[in-house]
Amino acid sequence: MARVLSLQLHGTHGEPLQTKDEVRGRVGGGLEGDSHVDREKRGVVVLDRSTNDALGLKAGDLREQITIEGMPDLNSLAVGTRLRIGGITVRVNGPCEPCTHIGEMNGVADPREFQAKLEGRRGLNCTVLAADAPVHVGDDVAVQRAVTTA
Repeated sequence: MARVLSLQLHGTHGEPLQTKDEVRGRVGGGLEGDSHVDREKRGVVVLDRSTNDALGLKAGDLREQITIEGMPDLNSLAVGTRLRIGGITVRVNGPCEPCTHIGEMNGVADPREFQAKLEGRRGLNCTVLAADAPVHVGDDVAVQRAVTTA
């Protein structure tokens, strides 16, 4: 079973992430206290730790708000799929494309090479659809409604 490994909020763009034990979702956007809270398509980035592990990174290094473990195929979920993460439900809007400066933020020697390594692996952009309760580290994560592409 998948679970929440770590929660991070962007207080301000470009600043270090703030690690949290609990976060609350905002319907139609992201997480309260996060600089992306009002963004509909990129309100929350959800990433499975397998990406971080493969690149020798720790939770939050790829600027994701929710790091999960136990769902290594997360990046293959189709647009429209719904995930239940603790007390919130999110809709998958698509992959989070690696930005040009993500490598610089991680101090890598070749930021463009790092960006290329992240292609298709940087997690999913999501929007909060329901916020019935907070999300806590350790909460279960489950696919609530899968969308298939035919």
